[in-house]
Amino acid sequence: MPNASVRLRPDATIGATDKRLFGAFVEHLGRCVYGGLFEPGHPSADARGFRRDVLALVKELAPSIIRYPGGNFVSGYNWEDGVGPVEDRPCRLDLAWRSTETNQFGTNEFIDWCRLTGIEPMLAVNLGTRGGDAARRFVEYCNHPGGTTLSDLRKDHGWPLPHEVKLWCLGNEMDGPWQMQARTAEDYGRVAAETAKMMKWVDPTIELAAAGSSGRNMPTFGTWESTVLDHCFDHVDYMSLHTYINNDADDMPAFLAAPDLMDGFIEEVVAISDAAAAKRRSGKRIMLSFDEWNVWYRTRRTPEDRARPGWPVAPPILEERYSMGDALAFGGMCISLLNHADRVKVACLAQLVNAIAPIMTETGGSAWRQTIFYPFAQFSHFGRGTVLRAEIECPAYDATYYDPRGTQELRFPVTAPYLKLAAVRDDILGGVTLFALNRHLTEPMHLKVDLEGMGLRGIRAARQLCDADLAAANTAAEPDRVRPGLLSGVVLTGSVLRATLAPASWTMIRLGTSG
Repeated sequence: MPNASVRLRPDATIGATDKRLFGAFVEHLGRCVYGGLFEPGHPSADARGFRRDVLALVKELAPSIIRYPGGNFVSGYNWEDGVGPVEDRPCRLDLAWRSTETNQFGTNEFIDWCRLTGIEPMLAVNLGTRGGDAARRFVEYCNHPGGTTLSDLRKDHGWPLPHEVKLWCLGNEMDGPWQMQARTAEDYGRVAAETAKMMKWVDPTIELAAAGSSGRNMPTFGTWESTVLDHCFDHVDYMSLHTYINNDADDMPAFLAAPDLMDGFIEEVVAISDAAAAKRRSGKRIMLSFDEWNVWYRTRRTPEDRARPGWPVAPPILEERYSMGDALAFGGMCISLLNHADRVKVACLAQLVNAIAPIMTETGGSAWRQTIFYPFAQFSHFGRGTVLRAEIECPAYDATYYDPRGTQELRFPVTAPYLKLAAVRDDILGGVTLFALNRHLTEPMHLKVDLEGMGLRGIRAARQLCDADLAAANTAAEPDRVRPGLLSGVVLTGSVLRATLAPASWTMIRLGTSG
């Protein structure tokens, strides 16, 4: 049995989690919007067409901010198509996902949905087929209180109060050859800088995220960020990062080690951003927006859908069925985000419903939780506070993660401790939550945590997600096949916590300041 020893101290901290760290992503992609969160005529739909069964699961999941409307979709999107009377909105070909976009759901519906769920909206502007003029007009439509043509148009459309959208993305993955009107770093940097200037002139209170390279495995990575910041540094607040992991190589140890590569990715972008500041002798620090992350095998369409010709509306694409093993790797990614809370201030799980999502639906039918739902919900509910710096001693293993994404296939060697852990102190109540991943596939792990000086007195909850079958998944027929259970045998003696973690398991332990 591998032993793991952890030492936590109240004065050894990484940083406070920003409430935006626990975000998600809604794109006009497959059935994410149509048949997902929006389905007029569904038995659970409200008067606006929002599925109340999905709303209930979203509230349980508790994302704090939602990025919209893309993604690849945004690089060909005209925001004007999605506002005004629904019956007057045009149907368009969506080149990003080879679909027909009806525009029955647009910006104002999205804002209403966010208000209903209590989630902050985050909008992206099209810097592919459009540019700065359309972007600054979009900000004026959304945020200006009134007295101008665009702000009064919003009022005429039925939304008298400004939407007050505070966080905006300057395009999406603009170095990707799959992107509509992909750009070079020089081209994008200039366009993004000029767009940012105009958007902030319209509303000086907004924050902006520049599009980073599409991934760490892109040939453009690194030089892209550096060049973009040469142009944008003074005008933006965040640099975006995207990453997806998978087990295409059928190598579970390497798959569970892959979140450690996410740590390295974050630290590299921090270094590039700080180098840009040093070049200017500036005290400004660019923060990170990890606005796409998940497990993704690039499932695209069902065989039945592929057999249908043409440009379908809301085809069932990218509908991953997540397994127990996927939930473990996903939980490791949650831990990586927490352990960089000092610089990663925004993060968006991609996506929310149906398309690479924690929530699945049947069009006209039921909704259920995928396996990855549970680590995210625990991360979002109990990961808010100050992240403590953990000193961990435990055995490690060597693995090579195979990543076929981007424009080249890469192999990344990694040495991964069997224990991956994050600890978050509740700054209001004083308790501590531990998130732990045991990456050993066959052996339980004895965990000892030294909590001296933390003032902790009792165990509030101990939950574990594990299954002997790492291929097990939840379905409409078996929606609760995989779900967390109680973890017994957790003992707090004085300032020392002891627990035994099952092989291949995700665990959350919450400690309080009272017995």
